[in-house]
Amino acid sequence: MPSTVVVGMQWGDEGKGKFTDLLAAEMDYVVRYQGGHNAGHTIVIGEERFALQLVPTGVLNGQVTPIIGNGVVVDPKVLLDELDVLSARGIDVSRVKLSGSAHLIMPYHQELDRLTERFLGRNRLGTTKRGIGPAYADKASRIGIRVQDLLDPKIFRVKLEAVLKEKNQILAKVYNRLPLDEEEILHDYLEVYAPRLAPLIADTVGIVQDAYARQERILLEGAQATFLDLDHGTYPYVTSSNPTAGGAATGSGLGPRQIDSVLGIAKAYLTRVGAGPFPTELFGELADELVERGHEFGTNTGRKRRTGWFDLVLLRHAVDINSVSELALTKLDILDHAKEICVATSYEIDGERIERLPYHQSDFFKARPIYQTFPGWEQDISNVTKAADLPRNARAYLEFLEEKAGVPIRLVGTGPERDQYVRL
Repeated sequence: MPSTVVVGMQWGDEGKGKFTDLLAAEMDYVVRYQGGHNAGHTIVIGEERFALQLVPTGVLNGQVTPIIGNGVVVDPKVLLDELDVLSARGIDVSRVKLSGSAHLIMPYHQELDRLTERFLGRNRLGTTKRGIGPAYADKASRIGIRVQDLLDPKIFRVKLEAVLKEKNQILAKVYNRLPLDEEEILHDYLEVYAPRLAPLIADTVGIVQDAYARQERILLEGAQATFLDLDHGTYPYVTSSNPTAGGAATGSGLGPRQIDSVLGIAKAYLTRVGAGPFPTELFGELADELVERGHEFGTNTGRKRRTGWFDLVLLRHAVDINSVSELALTKLDILDHAKEICVATSYEIDGERIERLPYHQSDFFKARPIYQTFPGWEQDISNVTKAADLPRNARAYLEFLEEKAGVPIRLVGTGPERDQYVRL
């Protein structure tokens, strides 16, 4: 298939990077289609770990052209720092292409993000405070500054002057903060960042359209996941863009009929960062064990993740709205020591059993999981590379999830290394 979307099926942190990296070895282009540096992918290759924030995973494969698409919001300093780190480790970053239509994260976005979260107090959303939401808000308000504006200093100056006048008033009058210095921002963006980014800036829509016409292979990767989607997630505890498969078309420039397959990535248990409903959340010793065994701390933020049992209600909904073709399940090995494993097959809300995700947020907060329990396999599967060698109880767990999801599970992660997986 010429084009494939990789999408997270839960609340993020599913381990998309591992299988994106695996698939990238077969691709010509890897396109990041939304989000910013508020989410990261960690790739383990031998003794080396690569934590990527903005640069597409495909950069680690020499034949791939990595593209940062128009749907991404870009902090130029973060991007340049990431490119420098990769280059220092022997990775050729000259192949990276940056959409001129992507929006820039500006210093006032980051300042407003931090202040807003602080002033919300106990009602805070749990953002990463990196300016992602305010940048997308300015994009929707049509006052955003785009990557292409770096190539025209006059236009950049005019746009910055107009928007900074408004932002500085908000900082001073609402938050009692000092105004940001316009000349300092102009210096950083036009004299420091622009010269280095200019060789990367391109018409990425034209690139992917030409590649598709040539039947070259394109992988589309997003950040975050289905239930952090601005429209389909657990609003307002969501990101500010559309990580779902539909967002791949908007954020890359491929048309909907040019997306040929969708691979959904799900973790063998659930995790979530920040606030929001989580029906299968675990507490106490078992929760702590999953955190420690799964190293459940944010790639970028270091924040401890909330953990819980697998939720089929969520999975079925994610399969539907993403038109998932097949699934990959990560971190099955983290359950190696569990004596029994629970899977939520439905919810109980106000005494009524329901099979579908409740549309009303208040109902979702009240949802109580109805579990089906499976015996664990209680053995190390980290060296398993063939489906026939998986323990019988592990195969039974996978077969149940596959049956209830309604789509095949094709890949299963059995460890963090690049080659620790099983094809089913």
